[in-house]
Formats: sequence, structure tokens, C-alpha cells
Amino acid sequence: MAVLTIDGIQLEVPEHKGVLECALEAGIYIPHLCHHPDLPENASCRMCIVEVEGTEGVVPSCTLRAKDGMKVKTKSQRLAKLRSLALELLLAGHPEDCSTCPKYGNCELQTLIQYMGGAGADMKYRVKGFKTQEENPLLVHDMNRCVLCGRCVRACNDLRGVGTLQYQKKDMETYVGTLHDKLLIDADCRFCQACSEVCPTGSICDKLMMANSDNKPKEEVVVPCRAACPAHTDVPRYIRYIKEGRFNEAAAVIREKVPFPKSLGRICTNVCEFQCKRGNVNEAMAIRNLKRYAADQDTGEIWRGKGKQLPDSGKKVCVIGGGPAGMTAAYYLRKQGHDVTIKEALPTIGGMMCYGIPEYRLPREIVSEEYTIIEETGIHTEVNTRVESPKALRKDYDAVLMAIGTHNGISLPIEGNELAGVLLNTEFLRKASLHQETGIGKKVIILGGGNVAFDCARTAKRLGAQEVHLACLEARDKMTASEEEILEAQEEGIKIYPARSFERITGIDSVTGVDFMKVLSFEFDANRRAVIKKEEGSEEHIDGDTVIFATGQRPAITEEAGLALGRGNCIAVRERSLMTSEEGIFAAGDAVYGTKTVIQAVASGREAAIEIDRYLGGDGNISEILAPIEKADGFIGKQKQFGYEKRATGQIVAAEKRQDNFKVMDYGICSEDVCQEAGRCLQCDLRLQITPPRLWGDFKGREEDVV
Repeated sequence: MAVLTIDGIQLEVPEHKGVLECALEAGIYIPHLCHHPDLPENASCRMCIVEVEGTEGVVPSCTLRAKDGMKVKTKSQRLAKLRSLALELLLAGHPEDCSTCPKYGNCELQTLIQYMGGAGADMKYRVKGFKTQEENPLLVHDMNRCVLCGRCVRACNDLRGVGTLQYQKKDMETYVGTLHDKLLIDADCRFCQACSEVCPTGSICDKLMMANSDNKPKEEVVVPCRAACPAHTDVPRYIRYIKEGRFNEAAAVIREKVPFPKSLGRICTNVCEFQCKRGNVNEAMAIRNLKRYAADQDTGEIWRGKGKQLPDSGKKVCVIGGGPAGMTAAYYLRKQGHDVTIKEALPTIGGMMCYGIPEYRLPREIVSEEYTIIEETGIHTEVNTRVESPKALRKDYDAVLMAIGTHNGISLPIEGNELAGVLLNTEFLRKASLHQETGIGKKVIILGGGNVAFDCARTAKRLGAQEVHLACLEARDKMTASEEEILEAQEEGIKIYPARSFERITGIDSVTGVDFMKVLSFEFDANRRAVIKKEEGSEEHIDGDTVIFATGQRPAITEEAGLALGRGNCIAVRERSLMTSEEGIFAAGDAVYGTKTVIQAVASGREAAIEIDRYLGGDGNISEILAPIEKADGFIGKQKQFGYEKRATGQIVAAEKRQDNFKVMDYGICSEDVCQEAGRCLQCDLRLQITPPRLWGDFKGREEDVV
């Protein structure tokens, strides 16, 4: 260690450490621009110059190394004059109008000018005349705003080891760019965006950050996959483990947020992929398939026996409904030490994972296997147990959770909706799952365009329907079903009719078909009533002997249960709480917000566990760390043709071999592709490891610091 004196203040610091860093860490501000604590120094800006006792002239404090007994002076008339000259050189080629800069109000150069008291205000500026480069994904390069601090070059070369950005020269102007001014994708950029993170001006900007009109937290914009996941699974972290072939660790990361990764790896609606920044480069990461592979390879070595399990609290909770929301809440409540019982009306636990999602998408043994792990925590399970009065349960339980899902289908009020051969989505899928007679004929017409509608259509095909037609109000590009569901259904011979209104179901005693009209536009008004504009003279008829309504679902509950209900028969909960109108009775999942997705149900189940634990006297902290916490290596290196690497596709059974049975049809990514697919990740979270800028306004006594 060495004793370093700065402006009369004695500091004990590591010998040979940079004086600028020593000062900043001690709360002593020295102006700087090219310096960044994560990057090697280049002393190019000359703003951090200081005087050292016993040394002639001035010295950049960023490259000056601390020695025992060294005395440093950071303020003098000479230093102020030289810094003003240095700032004028920096500003000579920088646009004068800050208000047009995307970094306005968040610019290090701007705050430096304020610190210097407006130095450079009377100087003449030169126009560089560079064209703003907006063709690259994720980044905008405006070299007119560059002050050649070199941070971006050092970040790209020394911090990341990629080497895409270098100093270039054109028409006597030096600038930062790629060799031969190639697009970033052609210069093997890794799109880590470290360059935009360290840029102190508006020269290199993050397009998504610029477009963040909602003022989302920085972390959400930087790592949108994690933010988009309703359960906030740490996607980049587990993908990094997969890339390294550490599948047990990856599965443990997933299990920190969700209790059934194998199921979600097969049926998750992968909203994270829609936000994946790799999609801006070429194709989004196959996140769901990566999750599935890690879960399938998992031995439990990392997480088994290492999770949270608090001592018994003496409190009892009853969870009504064994679907994803109920299972999740029960799992975390048990880990908080509460005695938990699940009461399920159907023969097995799983909810819509077993009675709505067809077996070819989610094998029942997967659900059973994952629930067994949940049950091992000490949860009590009662199946074939329907609860009519949740209020009565309060005599035996300290809290009750209603996680009953939406098991009642909805028929539309159109002519013919009571004819024989008219079925409801939930009832049809439940009977198919239980291997019961469903009552379908040979020509089936599905009304609806969501994933449940396609589950009905593809199930009907597998049950032997000769013709399956699916019609919906939405136009093809507005259909709510996933694109893969639509394309796979078409491969199986299902005929799709988007933008159709359901005029009537024809027939006298039983269904003979449906009359439709083409829809020009369709929207909901403020009262959620459909406003449909139809094309005149576009009437058409489709013959059929079965019609399945797949136009929505509701909770199977009435006011006799004693709970206040809201829109769509959903259970009303109090603001900022999942408690119902009855004290100690909570609700979660589809029963609260209507039919959505399994991953949203997981997120709702977690929230319910937090609220109930707090209600029972706990702290509501259900967080767990199951995988090792390791700082990721930011030196990612160069990778040829990185931006052009294609997304790995799953192994799908051919349509002719899958359309007449319920065997698994999607085997996910093969082992040969999984590590390469994980290697396509941009590792957006690495950017959050970069030290944020320290501005003069962040230091105490800044009024006295102004020179």
C-alpha cells in the first residue's frame, strides 16, 4: 500500500494503481472523458491532467501510478487553462446543438462542459459531414458526434476481444468504423453493444434505448428476454451454461423461477423469443428448445436437496385447483414452511396442462414426473375433490387460494348454437384427454383462431375426422395462435378461413354446417363488444356435422361460492393484492385474468405465494439461488460470420406420420445443434457488468469543484 496525497487529502491506496481511479473512488472528482475503469488507458482527452510535486509540467492522472509519498494537485489556474484548451479541441468537430442528440441529458461530454463552466462556447466548429449509419441492427453510428475518446474501440478490442471497430481515416478526418466501412454483420460484430454502453457522447447509440418511450428500467431494455418472461427466468444465464455443456447448472437456473421446466420446454408460448435481440440481427434464439434440452438432460445434481425449505410455520393453506398456478403457489408456500393441501376436482393434477393441451404436445408422464418433484416437498394432494364453498374451508385453513382456471367453454349467441353436434372447446379437449367419447363426426368446423382452437382442430384430426375446417374473425396476420401452430395444422390438412364472421349454424335437429361472411375489419369497442364490418355479397357455407366453439373460456364458479366476481365470471381481487372479497381467500391464474398461458399462470402462482406468505406472517421472499453465481467472462472473442448463423430448428415428425395419433411430434433440438444454438446468443446481460459513468454531479461538494 502507498500513502497518496491529493489536494491535501491523504489516501491509503494500492501502490501502482491509477491516480485518477484512486481519486474518484475517494470521492475526489478529476474531470475526464477518455477514461473508463473497465478499459485500458490511452490518455487521449487530456482532461484529467494534474500537477505532481517534484515533477515539471502536467501529467494525465489516468496513466499516473500511485507511489508512496506522492503529492498531487488537481486544481490550479494552469490546469484550468490547459483543460479548457483540451476541451476546445474535443469540441472542434462536435455538433453545436445538443438538443438534437439522442443522448441529450445523459451525455458525459455535456456534463463535462457544464463542469468547465461552458468552456468552448465562443469557438468555431467544423462540420465533418459523415453520413449517419442507421442500416445496422440495434446500433446507430453518428461519427459527427465522435470526439475520438477511443472508448468504443477499446471496448470492442480489449474488453470483448472482437476487434470489429477500429480507427479509420477519410478525407483527412479520423473516425471509428469497420474495415472498408462494412456493415457490422459483415465485419463479424457480436452485437454485444459494449460500444454504445461506454460511448460518452451520442456517437454510438442503442436503437432500443432510443425508442424506449415508456421509460422502462435500463435492465429491461438491455436484457428484454428476461424482462419479457412473466416469471423473469434468467435466460442469458442458463443459455451460457448450455453453451458450456453444463446442462445441470442450466436446469438449476431455470428451476430458480419455475417448478416444471420440462413441461414449459415443450409448451411455453416463448414470449421471450419475440423480444430476443438476436431476432434484430437475423433470427431469434430458440430459447424454448434450449430450455427443453437442458431440462431433459438434467440429473438434479445441482439443485436437488439444496433449495429453500423453511421450518414449519404452523399455518395451513388450501389450494383449490391443481393447474400450473395452483401447483406453483403450493410449491413455494410449502418451501416457506406452510402446510399445504391441493384439492383438485379432476382425476389427476395438472389442470389444463393435462386436460387442455393435447398429449402430442405435452406427454402426461412429463406432467406427472414434475408434479412428483413438487409433491416431495410435503404437499398433500386430494384429487376428485370438488370444492363448492371456499368460505367453509376457512374453518380448517389459515388461507385459501382459488386457482380453478377457466374450465367452462363459451358458446356464441348465434342461431343454431343448441343443435346436436355443437360442442365446447374445454369439454371436447377434456374428454379427449380422458380417452372418453367426444361426440365428433366426420366433418368438424372449429370456430376460433387461438391456440386452443388449433388444439381442438388438430385433436379432431387425430380422432379420425375426415375434414377439419377452422374459421375466425381475425385476419391471417392478426390470428392469436402461434405461427408454428398454424403452419403445422395446415401441414396436417386442416383448412383455415381467416376473416370470417359466424352468421349461423345450420340444421334442424343436428348440425349440417355453418354460414359465414368475409370480414373487412374487426375490432372491439370500449365495452369489449365486437365491431365487425362485413363484405357485402360474400356469404359462403361450409358443410359439417360437428361445430366446436373455441371462442373463449370462463371459470367454473357461480356467485353461490360467496366471492365477488368480475368481467367474464373471473374472480375479483383487491387492488395490489390477490385477496378476494373474502378475508383470507386469495385467487390466482386464469381464474383472475382469463385464459392466458402456462408461464403466466406460473408467474401468478409465484405472486400468490408471496401475498399469502405475507398474510400468514412471513416475509414473502420466495427467491432461491440453486445454480452457482459466476461472473460471466466478457472477453467473448471474434467469431466469423456470427451474424449469419441460422437458428436451430426442432425435429418435427412428418405430417403424414403424426396426424392420426397422439404420439410426440416435436423432439426439440438435437444434441449436435444445441451448443451451437446457445452460442448464437448475443449475451446482452454482459453489458450490465460494465461500470456506469461517474459524473461530476455525483460527487459531494461539486459546487466547490467548479473551476
